[in-house]
Amino acid sequence: MEMSVTAGGPGMSAHHQRSVKRRRWGGLRQQWKLLGLFEIDQEHEFYSLTCMMKEGLAAAIQSTIDNAPTNELSDDDFTLEVTQIHKDFTMETFAGPVFASLRGSLGMTEQEYQQSLCSENCYLQFISNSKSKADFFLTNDKRFFLKTQNKREIKFLLANLKIYMEHLRKYPHSLLVKFLGVHRIQIPRRRKKYFIVMQSVFYPDDRIHARYDIKGCEVSRWTEPAPEGSQIIVVLKDLNFEGQFITLDQQRPWLLRQVEIDTHFLRRLNVLDYSLLLAHQPLHHDERHQGLSFATLIMRTKKSVNPGSSPIQASIVAVPGAVLEDDSMLPLSETDSGLKLPHAQGASSCGSLQTCREHTRPGSDMAELPDFKTQNRRLLPNLKNPLHVIDGPEQRYFIGIIDIFTVYSFKKRLEHLWKRLRHPSRSFSTVSPQTYCLRLCQWVQDHTK
Repeated sequence: MEMSVTAGGPGMSAHHQRSVKRRRWGGLRQQWKLLGLFEIDQEHEFYSLTCMMKEGLAAAIQSTIDNAPTNELSDDDFTLEVTQIHKDFTMETFAGPVFASLRGSLGMTEQEYQQSLCSENCYLQFISNSKSKADFFLTNDKRFFLKTQNKREIKFLLANLKIYMEHLRKYPHSLLVKFLGVHRIQIPRRRKKYFIVMQSVFYPDDRIHARYDIKGCEVSRWTEPAPEGSQIIVVLKDLNFEGQFITLDQQRPWLLRQVEIDTHFLRRLNVLDYSLLLAHQPLHHDERHQGLSFATLIMRTKKSVNPGSSPIQASIVAVPGAVLEDDSMLPLSETDSGLKLPHAQGASSCGSLQTCREHTRPGSDMAELPDFKTQNRRLLPNLKNPLHVIDGPEQRYFIGIIDIFTVYSFKKRLEHLWKRLRHPSRSFSTVSPQTYCLRLCQWVQDHTK
């Protein structure tokens, strides 16, 4: 596969071209630094890089389409490196079959993944208030994030890829960010650049009112909000959220449990400084009061059960959050915590999964419930990004856990000691993984109802 990168005027060196673009872009960055998102067009310093990323990704995904894996993942798949040579660069794809398997488990076809990442529309650059030196790109449809990473972070991800995949298999409704690809691009006479592809937590974002990056602490956790009525995209922080609540009602126990499961997994990896991404938008009137038809119930139940899970019968809703009164089909009403069937006369109440199980016979479909409870599944919404969307009575919430690469190293321990001296009696992000995990869980406990 070949592509030609637009060259400058006669006699202009490649270095000079980059310098001119960088100066021009520096002015634009200054002018638009609070805008958050804008197109990477031909005037942008990252235009040629993103064109190469698109071309490389198109070839890598096409290879997966042409050679679709048919077997179970092997140990070799986790260490596989495939190099594809292009006219102006080479691109390596790491553990391709593993990430293809994950994409499939999320109900994503390779064709739609390729279409989103490799369309003719420009990528968007996202300028965040993160201290990270990483570059953030977003596909034009805002469905996938591409983020540059350093070599250490990539090695950490690949070294822990097996247990990450096992965690997602064990807890299919995990809030952890979904990594969909890891790549390295090499341009002659320039440094190798590693990047990852991730599913965006805030998708679709057309109605989102506010976005937050939560770490559960207070030092440097305030961001100046955008002016009232402004279209500027600002990601707010912990102190901006004070006085507010995530109102979920019956869905709250599920969220508390899943945050606990995911943060304890990250504690096992000895990492800290990850963030709980949070956004919300008001529900439309029809979204608040819609009934749940039997057909919709079946569709959402199927969505909530991954391929390869224990089969369930249409007559039984084996999903945590479901409150089953009778095995006959009755009119349904729903709060997004799960399902409630109106009380049938003489039917005993089945208010929890455990009590449901106690009322079932061995070998019945309901006997499968403990598996679902252990996996902490919920009834997923019939939306484009179901794993990260939770509806409360009035608001739709987008929730996910990101930035999971910071290991509690000797350097971080020293940083912890220094911050203790600088910020006595105040909470800050650099603490032990155990403290970080418990503190974030406590934040969610205190800010939900």
